This record gives sequence, structure tokens and C-alpha cells, in this order.
Amino acid sequence: MEIILLVAGLLVGAGAGVGASVARSKQQTDSAEAKAQKIIKDAKREADKIADTAKEEERERRRLITSSEKRVAERETSLDKKLDDLDHRAERLRKNEGELESLKDEIRVIRKKQEDNLQKIAGLSKDEAKDKLMKMTERDIKKDLVGVVDKLQNAAKENADEDAKMILATAMERMASDQSQEKTVTTVAIDSDELKGRIIGKEGRNIQAIERLTGVDVLVDDTPGVIVLSCFDPIRRQVARLTIEKLLADGRVHPARIEEVVEKSKKEIDKVVKEAGEQAAKDTGVVGLPPEMIKILGQLKFRTSFSQNVLKHSTEMTHLAGMIAAEIGADVRITKTAALIHDIGKAMTHEIEGKHHHISRMIAEKYGLEEAICHAAEAHHDDVEATTPEALVVRVVDAMSAGRPGARGDTMENYAKRMTELENVALTFPGISKAYAISAGREIRVIVTPEKVDDLSAIQLARDMATKIEATLKYPGTIKVNVIRETRAIEFAK
Repeated sequence: MEIILLVAGLLVGAGAGVGASVARSKQQTDSAEAKAQKIIKDAKREADKIADTAKEEERERRRLITSSEKRVAERETSLDKKLDDLDHRAERLRKNEGELESLKDEIRVIRKKQEDNLQKIAGLSKDEAKDKLMKMTERDIKKDLVGVVDKLQNAAKENADEDAKMILATAMERMASDQSQEKTVTTVAIDSDELKGRIIGKEGRNIQAIERLTGVDVLVDDTPGVIVLSCFDPIRRQVARLTIEKLLADGRVHPARIEEVVEKSKKEIDKVVKEAGEQAAKDTGVVGLPPEMIKILGQLKFRTSFSQNVLKHSTEMTHLAGMIAAEIGADVRITKTAALIHDIGKAMTHEIEGKHHHISRMIAEKYGLEEAICHAAEAHHDDVEATTPEALVVRVVDAMSAGRPGARGDTMENYAKRMTELENVALTFPGISKAYAISAGREIRVIVTPEKVDDLSAIQLARDMATKIEATLKYPGTIKVNVIRETRAIEFAK
């Protein structure tokens, strides 16, 4: 019985479980179908929304296209209208050009008739009337033109002359230096003529040793109290002079001693040369020169040009150049350096060919000086054009230093020759009555024939004469050309 009840209970429980499972399965199926329906509805709504947006965009694009087509059509209409206007204007211009040409032809005919009438009335052709009018005008305003030319020249020169005079006068007043007078040969004074025998030596061996070691000709003649040393190189002459003085002071004169003293003398002269170059650079305030150039510069201490010591000439120029450059606003450093080394080429021997100012440039370039200095140093002579203010200042102060009275010596023969050449150049011009070179060749005074040279021609004559003097003559400083025209009216009362 109990077993039957147990089985019945199990069966009842199993049936209840199956029923519950079936109920849950049906509930899940209904829920899935509801979700699917919802998804489908959402998808349809999204699709409808996208379709509406696409339709709206399509309508907007069509509207824009329609608007663009309308604007293009309006522009085409406007361009067509403008082209029509241009065609009408071009046609009117062609008509106006034709009318202008007709008017020009009429004006030409009228002008020709007027010229013919004027020629008939005046009895002159067009060229004759023009020539007569020009002559009358020239005669009437000639005096006025002379006055205007003089006025313009004076106005142009007034300020320049005053400024130049002030600058040069200030520079010269501030600069004062002793003028060295170098001799063309070197002489050695001796106490007695007996010392000449020691210098000559047995069979002339001493004098031969001196000449061989120094490269100087020793002239021992009958001139009392002196021994003359002759050589183109002033450095060698100084070595020989110092050697002979040391030998005579020591008393021992023989070839071995001569060789020893010559070496010592060369070293002493080298030291003097170096110190002279350094002192010149120091005195002038020029810095930065290479030691090799300083040594070459010092050699100018023993060289002269027309009896003017070249080193003193260079230092004098440097002081003047610095003052003038500062006054006119030029570069003082470049100007002073170029002025100091401008004649350094004169220290070179004949082994280096060329003019000394070209050699000066070569030396400056060799030791690395800047182009402005090289050009200013080379351009102090007229064969090289001075293209910078510094070069012009160097050229001016070179003429000032060389042209200063007493700076350079000159023979009477050269002086007379220069004066004659100056007068002859003036007499080569037509219409010259007399020509006189005055003021030691600083001025040429020319008297013209008034019937052949009028006032305007006298002004041009002075310019032409100054140009020819510059081109043909060599002279220090400047030459004033003074053309004088004088008219005299003479009559006799009877």
C-alpha cells in the first residue's frame, strides 16, 4: 500500500514539473516575438526618416542648381550687352580718328599758308628768319649771359673755396715739422790724411774688402779730410759709413776685422731701420701694420726724393691726411694708413720693376691690407683714378707736402724750363697776345686780343688752358690760369 502511494506521489510530481516547463517555454516564445516586432517597427521608422532627409537634400540641390543656371544666364546677357557697347565705341573711335586726321590736314594747310604769307611780308625764308632772330637774341642777352655765368661760378665756388681754405689752413697750422736735407753722396770725415792709407791697406786689400762686403764704391782721392762713399742704395752707404767710422775709431784695419765690423754695422742699421718704422707708425697713430711692412717703411729714413726725406714726407702727409679726413667725414684710419705707406715702393731696389706707387700697392696687397688702403696708396699719382674720398685726400696732401716752399730742391735749369713750358702751352691757343708765368710758376697770366676773344670765349679759354696744362705738364700743387681781356677806346681831339 505504501509503495502504491509513493509511486502515485512521484507521478503527480512529475506531471506538475512538465506542466511548469511547458508554461515557461510558451512565455519565452511570446516575449521573443514581441521584441522582434518592436525591432521591425523601429527599423521602419528609421528608414522613413532617412528617406525624408534624402528627399529634402535633393530638393535643396535642385534649388541651388536652378539658382546657378539663372545667374549664368544673367551674366551671359550682361556680357553680350557689354560686347555690343564696345563695338559701338570702337566704331565711334574710328570715326573720330578720321575726323582728327582731316583736322590735322587742314591745320597743316593753314600753317603753310601762314608761313608763306610771313615770308612774303618779311622778305625772308624760314631759315633766314630763324638765324636772324638767334643773332639778335644772342647780341641782346650776351652781356646778361656773362653775368649769369660769373654769378653761378662764384656761387658754386664760394662755399667750397671757403671750406677748403679753412680745412687746409687749419691742418697746416697744426702741422709743423723740420725739413731734412739729405745729400746725394755720403762722406766720412777723417782727422788726417794718414788714415786714408789705413783704409786703402797694403796693395789695396782693405778698400777692396770694404767694397766687396758692402757693395759701395769707396773714393779716396786728394780731397782733404773726407772719404767719399758712392752707391745707389742708401742703406748700403750707411753700412759702409758706419763700418769705416768704427774701423777708424778702433784703429785695427785688416780684412778679418773689416768683415766682423761690416756684420755688426748691418745689424745696427737693421735695428735703426726697424726703430724708424716703428717710431713713424707710433707718431702717426697708424696701427696694425705687419712687422715686415714696418721694416720696409723704416728704410725710407735713408731715402730722399728731390732732397726731401721720404719718411718725413710720409709722416707729414699722414698727419695732414688724418686732420683733413676728419674734417670732411672720410675714414681717418684708411686715409692715414694709405698716406703712411703710399711711397713704400721707393724702398724697393731695381729688382722689382714698375712705378713706385704700383709697387706700394703690390706690397700692401702682399701683406693683406684691405682694398680701400691699397687703392688710396696707389692713386696718389694721376695715372690711377682716385675713386674714393680717402684716395683724393692722400693725393691732395701729397701735393701739399711736396709743393710746400722749401720742401723740395730744384735746379735753376729745371725752374727756367718749367716756366718756359708753361708760357709756351698758353701761347698755343688762338687769340693770345701775351703770356707770363709768375709766382714761381704758380700762376699763368694770359692777355688776349679783345677783337678775337669775347667774354664768353675768355671763360672757355681759361678752362681749356687749365685742362691742357694738367694733361701736358708736371708740377707740384696747383697753377692758377688768369685770362685778362681789356678793351681800350682811343681818340684824338684836334
